[in-house]
Amino acid sequence: MAYDVAIVRGRYGSLGDGWTYLNAHDRPQLPVRVSGGVNKAFRAAPTPTFGAHTQAEDTLAQAREAIADLVGSTPELVVLGASLEGLYAALAREMHSMLRHGSSIVLSHQDSPRLSRALEGVATDVRWAHPDLGTGELPAFQFSEIIDSTTRLVSIPAAHELLGTVTPVREIVERAHQRARLWVLVDVSAYAPYKLIDVDDWDADILAIDLAQMGGPEVSALIFRTNRMLGRLDNPEALASRVSAGLAGGVAPLVDHYANLVDDASGTRRDRLRYSLPQLDNYLHSLGRDLTFFLGALPSVHIFGVSGEVAAGAQADRTARISFAVKGVPAETVQGRLLDNGLFTALTPHTPLLRDMGAEEIGGAVTVSLAPFNTNHDIDHLTRVVASLA
Repeated sequence: MAYDVAIVRGRYGSLGDGWTYLNAHDRPQLPVRVSGGVNKAFRAAPTPTFGAHTQAEDTLAQAREAIADLVGSTPELVVLGASLEGLYAALAREMHSMLRHGSSIVLSHQDSPRLSRALEGVATDVRWAHPDLGTGELPAFQFSEIIDSTTRLVSIPAAHELLGTVTPVREIVERAHQRARLWVLVDVSAYAPYKLIDVDDWDADILAIDLAQMGGPEVSALIFRTNRMLGRLDNPEALASRVSAGLAGGVAPLVDHYANLVDDASGTRRDRLRYSLPQLDNYLHSLGRDLTFFLGALPSVHIFGVSGEVAAGAQADRTARISFAVKGVPAETVQGRLLDNGLFTALTPHTPLLRDMGAEEIGGAVTVSLAPFNTNHDIDHLTRVVASLA
């Protein structure tokens, strides 16, 4: 069965309010399954009986199982946390004995700045991998140059949360492991809403995910490659932070939602994810290509990483996200016009990468990110409104 966006739209309860939501990176809409799962878990949580206590534990276990299915891992390797920043900070703390004097870590300006800040203090020698300012891509070759025998941790995102550029994770992991005995930490939060993840394909040491960025509850997780890695931490039990069982009740329904995006998906949840997510990827890839084509055709629109001579010949793999500016029009004005016409987007935050790409000089930018329920009509509507400013 082909991907049917009309059926998918029926699984989001908020889409009948007259707004067009193009801000999946900022405030993604919650599927009905997720809100229902959270409500059910919160109702069960306060019951002062042994059964309720067991129910809370079962809910957290189900959350770990669902996340394991999402990435192709096993539940015992999943560590839950209330936020990704908190998990990153805890990981840095518990790696203390591995990061002896003289050790180095490698961070990237493609990473979310809030996650980089959580890791910066873990070593005195912090090295930076730099994205290409023309395309926003993160070249893999530089990791062979900046990693040496002192490097213990490399942090990269699987995709940029604002530009949509996909990172060559496997190539970076291979180069990193050739250079040193280290761990590669990959944030998949901006990748998972669009593409199937298989931890074995990348051979990454740790995956990180913020479920809220997929339209789920405020629950995050680290997924380790082996139990042996957990044993190398100073105190593995201190890695996890307290997670509300009520919120965790939305995790399994979220993964089920993605697994059942295509009605004839069958088999285990992992089997259904393998069937549904590639079809979602194909659908949103086509929609994202139209988004880039139609907006990019407007003479006054600059799409970061897409517009310009350097990016013109690039064949970057992208998710359905872009950040754009209208020349001569402040970003606040652009967003205001979009809101006046029922379009929810978001002002692009000031990150080091977007600043270096010229976003501040041009007057700021607006980020558009697509979700499973978006349609060609949404792209047409956005293009018409932006054209009225260009």
